[in-house]
Amino acid sequence: MRGEVAELTAELVRIDSVNPDLVPEAAGEGEIARFVAEWLARAGLEVTLDEVAPGRPNVVGIARGRGSARSLLLNAHMDTVGVAGMTAPFEPRVDDGRLHGRGSYDMKGSLAAIMLAGADAARRGLRGDVLVTAVCDEEVASIGTAAVAERYRADAAIVSEPTELRLALAHKGFVAFEIEVAGRAAHGSRPDLGVDAIARTGHVLVRLEDLDRRLRADPAHPLLGSGSLHASLISGGQEYSSYPERCLLRGERRTIPGETVELVEAELAELLGGLDGECRVVVAREPFETAEDAEIAALVARHAGSPDVVGVPFWADSALLASAGIPAVVFGPAGEGAHAVEEWVDLASVERCVEVYTAVAAELCA
Repeated sequence: MRGEVAELTAELVRIDSVNPDLVPEAAGEGEIARFVAEWLARAGLEVTLDEVAPGRPNVVGIARGRGSARSLLLNAHMDTVGVAGMTAPFEPRVDDGRLHGRGSYDMKGSLAAIMLAGADAARRGLRGDVLVTAVCDEEVASIGTAAVAERYRADAAIVSEPTELRLALAHKGFVAFEIEVAGRAAHGSRPDLGVDAIARTGHVLVRLEDLDRRLRADPAHPLLGSGSLHASLISGGQEYSSYPERCLLRGERRTIPGETVELVEAELAELLGGLDGECRVVVAREPFETAEDAEIAALVARHAGSPDVVGVPFWADSALLASAGIPAVVFGPAGEGAHAVEEWVDLASVERCVEVYTAVAAELCA
């Protein structure tokens, strides 16, 4: 199988699928979606090419079951981040069992694995459906998996984000926010008239740092530890000789199960304190957690040989599937370099993923 895994992963890496919401005028998912759709159709799956937004397609391939049995959804995203600093991002290179190139680890190795597992399900003719969902836009707003969760049902799901062959039953959520502090514009020579919005924001930053320290001192979740908080961007002021009338602080709060958007909104109000200004939540994604005794978790654990059970710090599309009522886990290959200049996936681990996905499908959908 190693040759098939390497060949398909390499073909996927050769296709530029940089997310255009990250890099203006980037290629997007159109070409890779057509490739995935044609490959799955040749493998015997029923294929739908679904344009979620203009030029942003999903591919859903269904290995249709021959009877009434449970269904399994396999999920991977097709988009990648940009390639700044890379010399040959779309020229896959295999070295010592590692395939290098943009998206190899995040997550075209995983995409190859679910495609091969879907093809195996089509050959076997299982009783239940196996859905292969290759989605757009995970790197920005996850409109692809959001559409899948709205339009398709399944009894269980595996999101194939890289986990180093560990079974991930939880991941953090996030809340992106803005705190805008108001001042009063005036000439720099008139401290009696001016109010320095930037200096006032300094007090917010001190409180933010203190809250982050308190959060991380209380690791309340057995797999994820604690939530966290950081400042991301700050802007304000007009010119040297003026008091700044506003300062805008952008930041991010990473959340663990049990920490809600309402909790974060209350924290933001405390960070602003009594200052004149405004707090805003820009976007929020819920954290994710699946019980270790859930059937899909037990199936993956058994067929993967009782791997380490972990929580992962990054957010994944599993949260969207779980919120739609589809029990999900995260299990994927090993490698390094997600979003980095040097990126690679371990081909033996991709092969192992194919074996696990195939075995889980054969049992769940039998």
